[in-house]
Parts: sequence; structure tokens; C-alpha cells
Amino acid sequence: MTRALFLDRDGVINIDKQYLYRIEDFEFVAGIFDICRLFLSHGFIIVVITNQSGIGRGYYTTLDFEVLNRWMIEQFAKNDIKISLTYFCPHTPQQNCVCRKPKTYMIDEAVKKFDIDVAGSVLIGDKDSDIICGKRAKIDKTIYINKDINKNSDINIEDLKELKQRHSHLWSG
Repeated sequence: MTRALFLDRDGVINIDKQYLYRIEDFEFVAGIFDICRLFLSHGFIIVVITNQSGIGRGYYTTLDFEVLNRWMIEQFAKNDIKISLTYFCPHTPQQNCVCRKPKTYMIDEAVKKFDIDVAGSVLIGDKDSDIICGKRAKIDKTIYINKDINKNSDINIEDLKELKQRHSHLWSG
């Protein structure tokens, strides 16, 4: 079975700018490439799971999202990082769909597609819905990246540099 690093997008991969869909507004979070390379070097695959309610709200289209996502994946590839797949939910919270985090649909689909061992996997998120999703999906370690503390998360960090310095057991264990 495969271990996966599940990443939220806005706030984990890139600076969260509320309904981001334009390449020129996209800024990678410091340290994201280093963290991804560490996990990849220890046999993890990387899967992005992201709520994109800006589509459902009419702020941008699915095509806008796909163009930005392709560009983002290309930037990872230029840094020797393969993103196995991006799953996204285009719905608003009010639509009560099956795929919006904290529901586990996106993780469940990745588990089936890649034969993922959730007990050996890691999720990094910056919102409570990310952490709850990971816990519901039985992800072994959930990491909350935020200045606040999340009592549901296994690990709370302020930035990816802290993750790299203090938690190497996550990718090497």
C-alpha cells in the first residue's frame, strides 16, 4: 500500500487570498517544495484536496480553476515534485454536497485510486474542516498550520519550517 501526503491548497500550498483563481495572484507558501520533496523521498505520493466554493459562488469557473491547477502542478514539476492528483469540491457549504470537506469523499476517492494506507498517511491543513476530514478518514497524522492551536489536530505548527525542523518522524517513520 501507498502512503500519501494530503495537502489542502489555499493556506498550505499557497498564501490564502480568498477565492484565488488567477496565476498572477498565486504565491507559494515558504517551504512547501522542501516539505513535499522530503515526503516524496520517503515513498509518499502527494494528493491535493481542496474546497473551491468560489466556483459554486460564481466568482470563477471550473476552467479557471483547472488552468491555475495545471500551472501549479507544472511549478511543482519544475521543482522535482510530482503531484499525483488534485481533487476539488466546487460547491458552496449551503449545497450540502458529498465532496466538501470535512466530508471524506476526496480522500476516499484517492484511497481507492492509489491503494493508499491511511494509517501511514499525513494530512496538512489550515482550517478545522481539513483536520476533521483527515480524522474522519482515519489519516494517521493531521497537521494544522496556523498561528492558532487546533485541539483536533495531532500536530500544530506555525509554518512549514517548523514542521521540517521538529517533525522528521512523519516522513521517515
